[in-house]
Amino acid sequence: MKVFHGSNLIIKEPKIIVSNRNLDFGTGFYVTLNEEQAKNFAIKVSKLRKAERAYVNIYEIEENKFEKMGILKFDYPSEEWFDFVCKNRQGVYNGKIYDIIYGPVANDDVYTTFTAYKNGILTKEQAIDGLKVKKLFNQILLTNERALEILKYIKSYEVG
Repeated sequence: MKVFHGSNLIIKEPKIIVSNRNLDFGTGFYVTLNEEQAKNFAIKVSKLRKAERAYVNIYEIEENKFEKMGILKFDYPSEEWFDFVCKNRQGVYNGKIYDIIYGPVANDDVYTTFTAYKNGILTKEQAIDGLKVKKLFNQILLTNERALEILKYIKSYEVG
């Protein structure tokens, strides 16, 4: 399976870096099946970091090694997915630890839905319904070194 990672760097050897912000699925190395999403993220992160270049890094995931991994998969924005993302975004998730987490990621305008829910403006059902009508992309999080071992670097290219 081919996956993509957008960055301001060429990343031949991915590492688990603890972020200074709370992300959807927690800490780890994020990739996506959607190349366009990776391009957009590369440009966004490069601007944010005031970097001169933006890159899409391409990897191959060795799917035959999945059976040895602890995997959490969300096929669509369900209540379970919503609760998981909210806890991670708030930095309070303390449940089961997985090697790989796969599921929807919302584009930036959808995060207002999370904020409205968190502030009591929307119920959980309203928030989930609101997310279902938005265009959601996918993300795959490799949470540890063991998971990174199934990722093989192919190449990188510059975007801009």
